[in-house]
Amino acid sequence: MTAQPHLLAAVDLGSNSFRLIIGRVEEIAAGSQIYQVDALREPVRLAAGLNADKYLDNASQKRGLEAIKRFGERLRDFHPDHVRAVATNTLRVAKNASEFLAKAEKALGFPIEVIAGREEARLIYAGASHSVPTCAGQRLVVDIGGGSTEFIIGQDYQPLIMESLYIGCVSHSRQFFPSGNVDEYAMKQAELAARREIQIIAATYRESGWAQAIGSSGTARALAELIEDNNFNDDGVTGLSRVGLERLKRSLIRAENVNRVKLSGLKSDRIPVLPGGLAIMLSVFNEFDIDVMETTDAALRLGVLYDLLGRSHRQDMRAVTVAQFMRRYSVDRAQAERVGRLANTLYLQFPEPDDEVRTAQQELLLWAASLHEMGLSISHSAYHKHSAYIGSNADMPGFSRQDQARLAALLLGHVGKLGKLSSQFHAPEWRLLFCLRLAVLFCRRRTDTLPTSIEVAELADGFEVSLSKAWIDANPLTDYSLTREAAEWEKIGLRCRVVYR
Repeated sequence: MTAQPHLLAAVDLGSNSFRLIIGRVEEIAAGSQIYQVDALREPVRLAAGLNADKYLDNASQKRGLEAIKRFGERLRDFHPDHVRAVATNTLRVAKNASEFLAKAEKALGFPIEVIAGREEARLIYAGASHSVPTCAGQRLVVDIGGGSTEFIIGQDYQPLIMESLYIGCVSHSRQFFPSGNVDEYAMKQAELAARREIQIIAATYRESGWAQAIGSSGTARALAELIEDNNFNDDGVTGLSRVGLERLKRSLIRAENVNRVKLSGLKSDRIPVLPGGLAIMLSVFNEFDIDVMETTDAALRLGVLYDLLGRSHRQDMRAVTVAQFMRRYSVDRAQAERVGRLANTLYLQFPEPDDEVRTAQQELLLWAASLHEMGLSISHSAYHKHSAYIGSNADMPGFSRQDQARLAALLLGHVGKLGKLSSQFHAPEWRLLFCLRLAVLFCRRRTDTLPTSIEVAELADGFEVSLSKAWIDANPLTDYSLTREAAEWEKIGLRCRVVYR
């Protein structure tokens, strides 16, 4: 595999479109800049294949996989560290998402992360803020996707308030304009439904305020182009305007069906989702009292590139999040570092399997060590369950849903019974958990008094830990704890052989 150190790629598996963007990284005096060198867009409309029971139908899966195969060919020579693929709302809610993702990852050749709504919002803001001129004050970014709409207020490159609502141009069009018919009643119902969702957050956003409003990505750009191409704005006004949106609405209502509307610049793949996207955007303008909004085509995919660039420059947002959580939950930093050092030392004694990325596993192990005691801020009793709950359910910028699920499993399993985890782990995670549990066990005194040498090895049916007989004789509590640990592993059919030398 030929690495391309100056190229990064982002794959955005959205509810309406699948997109691939490739950027060239240029180092400049002020930092790093990404310049787009290639892009692909496939109007998959994945959300249109989501039935009432939240299952993706075969036709939408087929459309998606065919697009992903084409992306996979374009990315064939990329190093895994230079590609990040994310999936959004439809694959967050689809009950058979895991089945589709398994095929999709094989077709793409890279892992695919399903990201939470607020993580999507953070990445959208990163992309939008890097693509528009800076402004004095805060900016509002609104991104209407196929299945969800993200709202972010931020300043410079820093998001401050983030929300994701389950309204999107595909889902809204299917619900209120199923045959493409557009009349006064259907449009009013679509706007009222969107406004009911937006009202939940509107007061907080208006109170925070903004100096600049930006509509990002496909829906905003498509609406802005239609309004400008058909001269719906007042003279001298560019971008999206409330007046222009109202005139576009009147045009759709006069045509009675979106498939019969005659508009300059209307692209065929935008026709099925136009009325839903328009209804949501009108609702945004009315609830937030916006008259004019700038637009940018850059959003999630560009944000993913900049986030990927941060990881390669040791500015990983996940590490920032872990540090913030340690402060928020008053974690004993010395103990966390102590456990992390020992867990990592033990883990490095295992050989690196062909299917495992050692650095990624080490990062996960160290994050788990850093956060394993955050549940103590709630209660000492069953604190590991509180830690796992936070890790699983909190908004953790930079972490995908898969990241959080793996982290939460380690947090839940670092002490206590192992039986509850038997269905959540496969071989690499068992190694991580074994090292984390041993590190917590040996560091129980919260001091650096440890055996001079602890050796671990993987057996065909479990693990082995070897240490000094003289040290263990002087530490009977640790001896007792190791015996109980071995018994716990036996309960799930794995050995934990303890050898004293």
